[in-house]
Amino acid sequence: MIDWLGPVMFAGALLLLSLGYPVAFSLGGVAIIFGLIGIALGIFDPIFLTAMPQRIFGIMNNFTLLAIPYFIFMGAMLEKSGIAENLLETMGGLFGRLRGGLALAVVVVGALLAATTGVVAATVVTMGLISLPTMLRYGYDKSFATGVITASGTLGQIIPPSIVLVVLADQLGISVGDLFLGSFIPGLLMAAAFAVHVIVVSIIRPDLAPALPDELIKVRGKQLALKVLKVLMPPLVLILLVLGSIFFGVATPTEAGALGAVGAIALAAANRQLSLSALKQVCDNTLRTTTMVIFILIGSTAFSLVFRGLRGDRFIFDLLANLPGGQISFLVVSMLTIFILGFFIDFFEIAFIVVPLFAPIALKMGLDLVWYGVIIGANMQTSFLTPPFGFALFYLRGVAPPEVTTGHIYRGVIPFILLQLLILVAIIAFPQLVNFLPSISR
Repeated sequence: MIDWLGPVMFAGALLLLSLGYPVAFSLGGVAIIFGLIGIALGIFDPIFLTAMPQRIFGIMNNFTLLAIPYFIFMGAMLEKSGIAENLLETMGGLFGRLRGGLALAVVVVGALLAATTGVVAATVVTMGLISLPTMLRYGYDKSFATGVITASGTLGQIIPPSIVLVVLADQLGISVGDLFLGSFIPGLLMAAAFAVHVIVVSIIRPDLAPALPDELIKVRGKQLALKVLKVLMPPLVLILLVLGSIFFGVATPTEAGALGAVGAIALAAANRQLSLSALKQVCDNTLRTTTMVIFILIGSTAFSLVFRGLRGDRFIFDLLANLPGGQISFLVVSMLTIFILGFFIDFFEIAFIVVPLFAPIALKMGLDLVWYGVIIGANMQTSFLTPPFGFALFYLRGVAPPEVTTGHIYRGVIPFILLQLLILVAIIAFPQLVNFLPSISR
């Protein structure tokens, strides 16, 4: 009973989460219940709970986590600034005369939005509302169109600056800047794979992705070039300011996030979208999301304290560290666990509950934690795209027109899931893709 109480506690938390209970209260509630059970059985020392106030103070004093509200604010403000609409319209005009041009524009804009907002839900919903009706109106196959939009929207998981990567870096105990650098090339490879797929499909099956009629391309030549430059430059400058300041060691990720938040306000003002009402909405969204993250952190801290007091962490450590096959078996089990959990719970819960259990084992086995963090991010991105429970699929389902069925969305994402798995295998097989750029901490 003593040995199994920890695993039963872990299973109980997952059961409550799968039933839809709030994450923070599920973790905290399970911690209280199993702490009392452990005290009653004489196998849990209440002195563990005295560390709780210091742990909470440590969370509030964590400078790295301060980057989260900055990046959330930046993404929410950019969503209000109309940048996505302008990008999609301009890129559609630039590529529209090519077969599959609209789909290619969606991939390009998805990558740019991933590097500016880093919020999957906002990217998928925005592109679904703006580009999906246009693609369907001009003869795009429903499955192909929905697949491109959903897959491009999930790039925000792995292309920096990403909230996912900030949280993963904190939980793995590594530099956020190093994880940003490590995920940069894999993120670009994933976006490039999507673009190549769109081009190949457009050549082989032109009926799935026709070109736009010439009469719809109203802006041409020099005028179009100037418009592309005008629309592309602001987000590109913001990306360079945020990532460049991190990559070249000028600013910490938290300072760069603050710079990005100010830059997002400036872009919204330049687009005449900055108002007191918009600022209130953005601040409200930022406060809600940040509060959710902090409460989950507090709940997960209580959970981890009791879980450790019941020796559950030792049980998991011994189980995974002694798997036959060593590193390969551990990678398969940990990645499969995260992939399946990604069907049911969000990345915050995965990062705060599961990653702290896997990180010490990965470190003991000599795995590069930056590389491990990148493959976790890519794995979660694939999970969120995989039917039948992928989060991104339901974001698009919520804004898709009635003629687009859930079956269309499911069929459309399958090629992109295979591409993501291919890139994930390449990252695992060739760690040089992660270590291509020099580390900040070194």
